[in-house]
Amino acid sequence: MSRDAPIQVQVVYALPERQWLLSLQLPGGSTAAEALAASGLADQVPGYAGHTHTLAIYAQPVASATVLKTGDRLEVLRPLLADPKQVRRVRARKA
Repeated sequence: MSRDAPIQVQVVYALPERQWLLSLQLPGGSTAAEALAASGLADQVPGYAGHTHTLAIYAQPVASATVLKTGDRLEVLRPLLADPKQVRRVRARKA
């Protein structure tokens, strides 16, 4: 894809108390990492910097070098706070 044909993408990030949905216009051929940098999330989200986040497009994990297409929704996924299997085990013991 040509770098001069712009694309429209969304970058989303969510915390329990707040969500960010940012619409961006980027040069064609932009990667997930470039979109993340252009979004400015690191400046807007308290405590965001210094963490490594998994990236996904419509819930499908992608590498930061993935080239985006018009209409993609780049999701910045937070790390899990608890192991889901362990949470289910504890819940089952209490039942």
